Amino acid sequence: MQIANNTVVSIYYTLKNTSGEILDQAPEGRPLVYLHGHKNIIPGLESALIDKSVGDTVEANIEPEQAYGTNNPALIQKVPRAQFQGIETLEVGMQFQASTEQGPVPVVITKVDADIITVDGNHPLAGQTLHFSVQIDDVRDATEEELAQGHIQASGGCCGGSDDSEGEGGSCGCS
Repeated sequence: MQIANNTVVSIYYTLKNTSGEILDQAPEGRPLVYLHGHKNIIPGLESALIDKSVGDTVEANIEPEQAYGTNNPALIQKVPRAQFQGIETLEVGMQFQASTEQGPVPVVITKVDADIITVDGNHPLAGQTLHFSVQIDDVRDATEEELAQGHIQASGGCCGGSDDSEGEGGSCGCS
């Protein structure tokens, strides 16, 4: 069976940046499992996997526009320290949820000054070309329930968005 819209796909992948540093990978025995054609992974990787079959390997270089987008300067904000009430120590790298008109947006602190804190709402991989090495582990037709929900049900392993241990809504090509 070939990968197409409305198939459930299991992949093992290694994600590297342009310098060759490994950013993420599916652990042995825990493939990434997702519903193809439902925006559960980044568009560039989804496109690269169309028509592939079990056992195929894919090397895909995904430009920022087909991954997590380019860096958007409007998502970098300087906010008063007072916005962080109840938090005594603020450090570069700390992550928070900012409330916006479009809903909550994850932000990371990038600079701490006496009274001003700089936060960045860009995805950590925004602006980067991503290099995927992928092996197709399994492909099957989606169930009616999976199609209705637009994603698969967790059943062990990495389901449709990694284990989200970074709190980023999934890394590894998930969106």
